[in-house]
Amino acid sequence: MAAKKTEEVKEVKEVKGSKRLADNVVFVGRKPTMSYVLAVITQFTEGLKEVHIKARGRSISRAVDVAEIVRNRFLGDAKVNSINIGTEEREVEEGNKINVSTIDIKLVK
Repeated sequence: MAAKKTEEVKEVKEVKGSKRLADNVVFVGRKPTMSYVLAVITQFTEGLKEVHIKARGRSISRAVDVAEIVRNRFLGDAKVNSINIGTEEREVEEGNKINVSTIDIKLVK
């Protein structure tokens, strides 16, 4: 009998206005900053030791705000472990592509 490889499938779920991937990623978009702050705090109170805050484009400044509000106002023991930046190439029209900046802020408790 051949051994089967099992692959873990990560689901994207809608949680209080923010998407979660693998239960420790908060994708920041256009909603109010406090919606994402609540999502991050919820992740930590559920027992997670690290949460990734991800954003791209104009939402990057909101992601930085989320990380700072969590650290300074709510969870004093949360620390920024790493910050990764990058660029994605997006197709906006047929044949036209633009570069979009990305950020991933890893908070640990």
